[in-house]
Amino acid sequence: QVQLVESGGGLVQAGGSLRLSCAASGPTFSYAMGWFRQAPGKDREFAAAISRSGGGTYYADSVKGRFTISRDNAKNTVYLQMNSLKPEDTAVYYCNAHQGPVRTVLAGGGNYWGKGTLVTVSS
Repeated sequence: QVQLVESGGGLVQAGGSLRLSCAASGPTFSYAMGWFRQAPGKDREFAAAISRSGGGTYYADSVKGRFTISRDNAKNTVYLQMNSLKPEDTAVYYCNAHQGPVRTVLAGGGNYWGKGTLVTVSS
């Protein structure tokens, strides 16, 4: 079982950048990883995912070209670089892990979730 802890959220002006980190309690090389987000009053939605090797990355249309997911398996950490932030990116961002192929993350997430980090983008 892996525990996930997100960090890096905060308040930023529209057009700004933030980098989220997700630190895992153990080795992540066998886990596909992803980021999901939940805006106030809305359902949780997929944002980005990365395969176990890091060779495959996937994005929701709403963040494509602005967000970049990456991983450092030596540090058991996954990152989400968020650029050109918009007020509609305001949400709690959750890290997700699945011990297996990335398609499970793309289908709605694996079994392991962090507690989330809040990102607020002001206009």
